[in-house]
Amino acid sequence: MRDCLNHRAGFDRVLMTVAATFLTVSASSALAQDQARSSAAELAIEAAIPRPEPANVPPPTASDIKLDTTATVQDSAKEPTKEPVKAEAAPAPEKVETKPSDVATTPAPEAPKSETAKIEPAKTEPAKSEPAKADTATATPAGPAAPAAAPAAEPVKAASNVPAADQPVADKLKDIIGAKTSRHFDRKNERAAIEKFYGARDFAPVWTQAGSLTAAAKGVIARLKDAASDGLNPADYPVPDFAAATTPDALADAELKLTASMFDYARQAQSGRMHWSQVSGDILYPEHPVDPSDVLAKVTTAADASAALDSYNPPQKLYKELKAKLAELRGQGSGPVIEIADGPALKYTPAGKKQAEIVVEDPRVPQLRAKLGLAENASDTRYDATVAEAVRKFQSGVEMKATGILDDKTVKAINTPKRDKQIDTVLVNMERWRWLPRDLGVPSLGDAYVILNIPDYTLKVMQRGQQVWTTRVVTGKPGTHATPLLTETMKYITVNPTWNVPPSIVYNEYLPALQQDPTVLQRMGLKLEQNRDGSVHISQPPGEANALGRIRFNFPNKFLVYQHDTPDKNLFARDDRAFSHGCMRVQNPDQYASVLLNIAMPNEKYTPERVRSMYGKSEIDLKFPTPIPVNITYQTAFVDDGGKLQIRKDVYGRDATMINILKNSRGKDLENVVAHSQPSYSRPATTLPSGVAVANNGGGGFGSSGPNFFERLFGAPTPPPAPVGRRPQQQRVFTR
Repeated sequence: MRDCLNHRAGFDRVLMTVAATFLTVSASSALAQDQARSSAAELAIEAAIPRPEPANVPPPTASDIKLDTTATVQDSAKEPTKEPVKAEAAPAPEKVETKPSDVATTPAPEAPKSETAKIEPAKTEPAKSEPAKADTATATPAGPAAPAAAPAAEPVKAASNVPAADQPVADKLKDIIGAKTSRHFDRKNERAAIEKFYGARDFAPVWTQAGSLTAAAKGVIARLKDAASDGLNPADYPVPDFAAATTPDALADAELKLTASMFDYARQAQSGRMHWSQVSGDILYPEHPVDPSDVLAKVTTAADASAALDSYNPPQKLYKELKAKLAELRGQGSGPVIEIADGPALKYTPAGKKQAEIVVEDPRVPQLRAKLGLAENASDTRYDATVAEAVRKFQSGVEMKATGILDDKTVKAINTPKRDKQIDTVLVNMERWRWLPRDLGVPSLGDAYVILNIPDYTLKVMQRGQQVWTTRVVTGKPGTHATPLLTETMKYITVNPTWNVPPSIVYNEYLPALQQDPTVLQRMGLKLEQNRDGSVHISQPPGEANALGRIRFNFPNKFLVYQHDTPDKNLFARDDRAFSHGCMRVQNPDQYASVLLNIAMPNEKYTPERVRSMYGKSEIDLKFPTPIPVNITYQTAFVDDGGKLQIRKDVYGRDATMINILKNSRGKDLENVVAHSQPSYSRPATTLPSGVAVANNGGGGFGSSGPNFFERLFGAPTPPPAPVGRRPQQQRVFTR
């Protein structure tokens, strides 16, 4: 048995010796074959790659090999061989995840071995096994690879510009702004502005730094809290409590709430709390909305954020004067209340041809002067012309008969608290100023413009901030004939105009009159034309008796209104002058025309005499090279040249409508546009009574219905030449 075992052990030793010899010979043969296959280029590349120095150890003998009697093999010895090393010719620059073994197998060609082992990529996945050992480095790349100083790694993101103290708030802002829905901003343009603005600053807060308010935030908050001084309601622009915001969530929420209130203020300060279409269908002003991006940029970069936000209020002098009077009216609340005692009626009688001036004295007059704001001769007890005129204007303002007599009814009205009513009147007038264009005039003409105030029945021509000329006007009757509020540009003046009777007058007044008297139009000097479709047109040729007088001032608009002369001058002497069908009659049209022409064409040297020399029977159009803006306004409260607040009668009820809307506010819904029916120029077919003289209109090239009213009034396509043998229609002479 022992001999068998000894024989078996000897046999095993022989086998191990043979195996070791075979491995040595195979390795030498493989190396020789590899060297034979290598080209000169490959040998050069391999020579450039550092290799571990040979160990110079002789081949193992049978005595060196011992049987492994262990039951298991250590995983740590096997792990490095599980994943063969792969050398890539050109690794991609993105998403490279380099393992420690990769670093060891692709060392830099110039670097010493001690440094090569230290090179690590920007991001390294944690190794799941032990680092590669020295024998791993003996692996040779399968093919030629470009030498690299270090393996490509994922690019490092630029550092955030947000201070560390504000980063938590910035993260919350990013989450809120990036959400699909927003509880802070309802308007698309505002949300887009927010995303762009905060995104450009890495969502860093602009109103706080390290939890404390910035100077810009303090300025915005001060302006919002003082909104009442501009006739706005501070409750519409809530200011968040930054002092109570102690967490990133609360600070981010307060940040956006303040921004939203700032947007609301800027928008309503510029365009108004209510859109003009909420009040009436006969108002048309150009829109001038704010750009939220501009608001953010302007306010956050301004040296004075409060002033920057305040700049969205109307810049006009008349608006600023009303703002000052509003402050005075509100300040009167803390002063003593002046009461006028009862007494005899006081009347001032001016001097006449047969009697002298009668001025009465009364101890109540100084209190009356103070109550009516007459600072001059404050202690004078005489009821003179100045006091009587102030009483008359007061009576007119409160819709009493303007007699200028201080009677018991007037005393009661003066003593009745009117401060709240005056404040409301001032507030709605300030609101209407927001509807008007920021630039009332045209810069190329020295900011020249025309402004007409309906309740005051006056028209003014302004240039370079100064009044150039003024006159009285007659405006439309209350109701359906009210003069519309609008801004347009006057393009030309017509001397010797034809009066094209508006369809409303034709069908509501003249055609019913024809049923009673078929000759009434002839006696009035009017011409009736009936078109092939049965519709009618009535006009009055140029002349001294023309309803438009000698001059018409044209600023084409959808309401078909204009300014013009009139043969009836007596109405200009009245205090209330709302008598027309909507157009505006001018008291001194020749002077008005010369003023406008000298602004539009200063080298022509127009005078009223030159304008009157054009009077005749043919229309003459004087075109303006640059149109002049015309602003039709409704100012029931304004400050006169003496600095006194003037109140006028609410002739069209616009004040009452607006006060009611504001006191029953529907919030931001008031800013929505209300659709109204548009003016119609249609003329229905009409059967005329017998005996009516009808002129032949010859078709006029406009089709069966003839030119519509707008075309007749403000111009139409040039008609074709008249047929031979037919008298041409009245010509329009165009001059400059």
